[in-house]
Amino acid sequence: MKGTMTVYSDKVLEHFREPRNVGELEDADAVGDVGNPKCGDMMRITMKINPDTEKIEDIRFKTFGCGAAIAVSSMLTELVKGKTLQEALEVDNKTVVDELGGLPPVKMHCSVLGEQGIVAALQDYYSKHPEKTPPAELVEKAKFLEDVDPHADEH
Repeated sequence: MKGTMTVYSDKVLEHFREPRNVGELEDADAVGDVGNPKCGDMMRITMKINPDTEKIEDIRFKTFGCGAAIAVSSMLTELVKGKTLQEALEVDNKTVVDELGGLPPVKMHCSVLGEQGIVAALQDYYSKHPEKTPPAELVEKAKFLEDVDPHADEH
């Protein structure tokens, strides 16, 4: 878009310039790989989960994408680290965007990618632990996110 400039909040710029929890956990208990073919953003979330408490003890991300995608990934990991899997499911893209002080409409798809990454990691965790029952919210959220076109509202 010639002649326009995307304006980011100070919080977005901070998380882009100094992202938290970057990298990949060896021997991760959960791995979520997601991508968006329309914009090229790719994200991998890795988690260490306490099997007794089901708390996320550590989380890392690798994101190939724009500054907004990196900022979303960083903020998302900060929001879910130390939470139970159930609590992590409650962190949605709107929560991440609010914590970042907003995102331009053309970058909202990055927040959906983050939410998809958490869901993919939790699905991976439960697939490795058939003795555990995934929360109904995980199944519902996965189904909902499957049908979401993150670029639908962009102008």
